[in-house]
Parts: sequence; C-alpha cells; structure tokens
Amino acid sequence: MVADVNSTSLDIAAELSRLEGLTNFELRSEWRRLHGMQPPKSLSRDLLLRGITYKIQERAFGGLSKSVLRRLSGAAPEVPEGTTRKALPATVKPGTRLVREWNGQTHTVLVHADGVEWRGKRYRSLSVVAREITGAHWSGPRFFGLDARSK
Repeated sequence: MVADVNSTSLDIAAELSRLEGLTNFELRSEWRRLHGMQPPKSLSRDLLLRGITYKIQERAFGGLSKSVLRRLSGAAPEVPEGTTRKALPATVKPGTRLVREWNGQTHTVLVHADGVEWRGKRYRSLSVVAREITGAHWSGPRFFGLDARSK
C-alpha cells in the first residue's frame, strides 16, 4: 500500500511541475475543469496555482474530514444585527508550542493535556504564564495570539 501512496505523490509532483509551465489562460481553463466554475477574475497566478493544487491533492488523498466540515459550517452562525458574538474558544492540541516575544525576549510555551509548561515548570493555564511574563493580568489566549481580538 505504501507504494501506491508514493506513486500517487510522484504523479501529483509531476502534475504540479506541469502546471508551473502553463500560461494564465491555461491555468484558468484548468481551474474551470477541476472546480466546475469560473475562477474569480481578480485571482492572481499564485492563487490560481494554489486552488488547482488543492483540488488535485483533494482528489488524490481525499478532502476535509466530516468533523472539520461540520466545524466550518457551524463556525459562523447567523447573528441578528446589533448583537455581538463571543469568539469561539481556541483549541490547542497537546504538544503545540506557542511562541511570543515580549520586551525583546522570546518565550516558548509547550501545551500539555492538563496545562502548559514554560521554562521547565508546569502551569494550569496560559493566563498564569502571561501574568508571569508581563507582571500584569492578561488573557493567556489573547497574549499568545489565539484570540480573534489579538489578530
């Protein structure tokens, strides 16, 4: 079975090399063939290539999982005008490293299932680490760029 995946990878690599040599007109035609619709008029060559590449890989290896599609479809429910929505909580998997520079010093936090680790010491939350780093009360997810407001 591994040989099949490797040969598929080689086929995709060859196809991607072929795409690089196409004109913009030919790329737009390829987009129509793969996506079944016209590409947006203002799409750059780079984005055309990326969209075509994604579609080729999706056909070879499968698309997004059902759980990801479900999360995407429910990520932005309709909100009545004049109301505000709380941001969805950021989910960070154990093993993820978060990096933040503060006052010229780089801080790296390792996420565990039951908390976080910073400078070899375990903490219960990112907010505790953010407070240790800054000396002030911070939302940990916001401090480490996981909150929509921090972007």
